[in-house]
Amino acid sequence: MNSLVILLISIVVLVCGYLFYGRWLAKQWGVDPSRETPAHTMADGNDYVAAKAPVLLGHHFASIAGAGPINGPIQAAIFGWLPVLLWILIGGVFIGSTHDFAALFSSIRHEGKSIGHVIEVNIGRRGKKLFLVFAYLTLLLVVAAFGSIVVGTFASGAEGTEAYNLANGRTAMISMLFIVLAIVFGFLVYRRNAPLGVSTVIGVIALVACIALGYMFPIHLSKTFWEIFVLAYILVASVTPVWILLQPRDYLNSFLLYGMIILAIVGVVVAHPAMNLPAFTGFGGINGNSQLFPVLFITVACGSISGFHSLVGSGTTAKQLDKESDALAIGYGGMLIECGLAVISLICVSFLFADGALPAGTPTQVFATGIATMLEKVGLPYDVMYSVLILAVSAFCLTSLDTATRLARYMLQEFFVDEGESVENLTGFKKAVSNPFVATLITVVIGGILMTGGYSLIWPLFGAANQLLAALALLASAAWLGNIGKNNKMFYIPMVFMLAATVTSLCITFKTKLGRLITPPENPTVAADVLQCLFSAVLVVLAVVLVVEGFKALTSKKPAKK
Repeated sequence: MNSLVILLISIVVLVCGYLFYGRWLAKQWGVDPSRETPAHTMADGNDYVAAKAPVLLGHHFASIAGAGPINGPIQAAIFGWLPVLLWILIGGVFIGSTHDFAALFSSIRHEGKSIGHVIEVNIGRRGKKLFLVFAYLTLLLVVAAFGSIVVGTFASGAEGTEAYNLANGRTAMISMLFIVLAIVFGFLVYRRNAPLGVSTVIGVIALVACIALGYMFPIHLSKTFWEIFVLAYILVASVTPVWILLQPRDYLNSFLLYGMIILAIVGVVVAHPAMNLPAFTGFGGINGNSQLFPVLFITVACGSISGFHSLVGSGTTAKQLDKESDALAIGYGGMLIECGLAVISLICVSFLFADGALPAGTPTQVFATGIATMLEKVGLPYDVMYSVLILAVSAFCLTSLDTATRLARYMLQEFFVDEGESVENLTGFKKAVSNPFVATLITVVIGGILMTGGYSLIWPLFGAANQLLAALALLASAAWLGNIGKNNKMFYIPMVFMLAATVTSLCITFKTKLGRLITPPENPTVAADVLQCLFSAVLVVLAVVLVVEGFKALTSKKPAKK
């Protein structure tokens, strides 16, 4: 199969999904452009700050993407390109985008608060507490996993040493320059009222200049330095007003990410390589030792459905949404863009497949290698394109990292605030922990400790937790829409399917890790096995309790709530 045909079919499916299914959902749920959003009714200049749709789409897309739409499809390629492609397109249009749109819309109808608050109002207080514990644990894994990825793309020893990595040095320097640029951009647009259009053109030109300077003047600093820097950065970035760094950085960042996608499309159109990977390699994968169900549906998360998106949509994005009508483009449309990136990632790994084996290297390296190789046929230098692509993926991760930290702070604060209360009214321990700086510090310290365990330990835990979170977000949205008398039947099949896939995956993980503890292998990893075993068991228990609570809410006849 030719990769260009795959790409064109995917674009048509995703566009049709937005025009027909996305708009149908907006009509079913009663999206009202004239209704004021929390960004206006609760504006505070810090978290609740209205943003224009292009700016907010940039933040939302950069935050939800991370490395997920690249890692997932490339890792799941062991099953062949066809099942991965079908899950990206069908899952993206009917499950993932619906999930993201619903999470964002339900949040703006609940004062811009998280899915946990939606659960409290529509399912019950106990359900909210359990969900917030679950969400907070998941966000700690996000901080640890993405922090590990960022450090891995920044760390580089001095020239001539074994740790020397030129691409990492360039990426680090560009990222540092970019942070400074974002702060200046935010100050000019939000405090000096500079026109957005003119500022954008200047900002994009300055972004290109940052890339050029970083490419010529790399910085080489150790892994330890970057671990400390990343933790200090997210500690500061996640408590500063969103207009200072989050909004301008993610907006400018989005042009880098859109540029990456455009370059990838150009590469596919010009090179249109064949999909060397077989369409289907069997239910056990290439080596026959995996399981298509549930592994495929856990591995490909951000490219089809991801629970982390519900936390972003109901955490930071809902507090900045200018008009309800923007929710369709940002919530539903942002997910479809991510699906497109997932398809491109699948094309990269498929055409690099050779001699019966997947390409060597991390998913990020495979992605950058694939796109850079295709762009060589356009006359673009391989080394430059490879560095720019690595930078773009690193920018994804850095954005998701401090967004996750800010979200975790929200979750910790909401845990101690019941319906009708506010942080200002709390006393004692609750008030201390709910302080934005204290809640953020707790998150950064725990996330930093987990980060030392490395990406390979954290990511398997995150995968199942993330997808289970998506199932619970679907449950919350269904309960709310049912309570206000709106059509919620589109959630039933996706909700049941995701619950089945994630609980099955967690049970398999628990059984496998318990077996390794009872009968240790030749090279045991006791700490990792204990952590994954305990975490799997806790998640299953939390999920069962929340599902029971949610089922009661869905089947009971509650009066409609405003």
